[in-house]
Amino acid sequence: MGCGAGKYTAPQEIKTKWYNDFESKLPSLEGKVFCVTGCTTGTGFVCARAAARKGAHVVLLNRQSERAVAAEKSILEQVPGAKVTSVPCDLQSFDSVRAAVATLMEKFSETGIDVLCNNAGVMALADEATADGYDVQMQTNHVSHFLLTKELFPLLELAGKLRGEARVVNHSSGARKFPSKKLDAAYLGKNGGSLGGNGNSMFMGGARWQRYHQTKLANAVFTLGMDDRVRAASSKVKCLCAAPGLAATNLQVTTHQQDGLSSTWFMKYAQSSEDGAMPLLHCCAGAGVESGDFWEPGGMANMTGLPKKFQLESICTNPESRKILWTESELACGEFKIVA
Repeated sequence: MGCGAGKYTAPQEIKTKWYNDFESKLPSLEGKVFCVTGCTTGTGFVCARAAARKGAHVVLLNRQSERAVAAEKSILEQVPGAKVTSVPCDLQSFDSVRAAVATLMEKFSETGIDVLCNNAGVMALADEATADGYDVQMQTNHVSHFLLTKELFPLLELAGKLRGEARVVNHSSGARKFPSKKLDAAYLGKNGGSLGGNGNSMFMGGARWQRYHQTKLANAVFTLGMDDRVRAASSKVKCLCAAPGLAATNLQVTTHQQDGLSSTWFMKYAQSSEDGAMPLLHCCAGAGVESGDFWEPGGMANMTGLPKKFQLESICTNPESRKILWTESELACGEFKIVA
């Protein structure tokens, strides 16, 4: 998108069109454990709040911050009597992810986890490495989610055996398709800070957007790679993928503050964060979904509208990409072998 003019410090207020009716039709989640990453604001917050309204025990997985405290408080105020637990989880630190896993393994050892919603994401950030050495976007958006899923898989399996199924939902975006480049192992490796610099033109394939594209492509490829494995193991865990279309969230705020995506004209075509959360929520809690499904808005250019099932593009379904993703992710996180 390039650097845009105008001040942009908060998501635009966009009227919700479909969400309220959509949420009312979601099934009860009573007796289920529902974990969400990156849920202080935006689609993650909407997803967590909806799960609380439907009766789930909701686990908020966020970095420790005032926003995390405020998110929990807001859900409890909006959903009196909600079962909400906050567990610190900084996806830019493998140590923090493992500490969160240890807490969850202890707390839910008897019930298991029914839904792991891998929602958290950052967009078009500078070419920098985490303390673990990975690109800050790739570790946040994919690698730490791979680690979290791998380590929590026994609890997902337990919930599946106790209650019939469990779900892992990865949150991709339209950026999986653009700037159309196949999954590259370099972006998944310990190469943070040396992945092209800080070119920022979205239309010209600037390096920030190339890295973001690779992370969103990784989300989709991870879904398909995991689907292959859960099906082969006859597991009761389903793995699904969603995309929000063009939703007004804090991603646009943070990228604009770092000379990223401008809101001034592009966001005129956006939908609210509530409407943008519908595909994610459908994958997490909706009826009639199957492992390997991909859902995104069914309206104009898949930017807005009610959620609809689509086939992922060939750039996502490439078998070689699945092999690259699993190999590189296991190098970072350890072996992830699915045996039901």
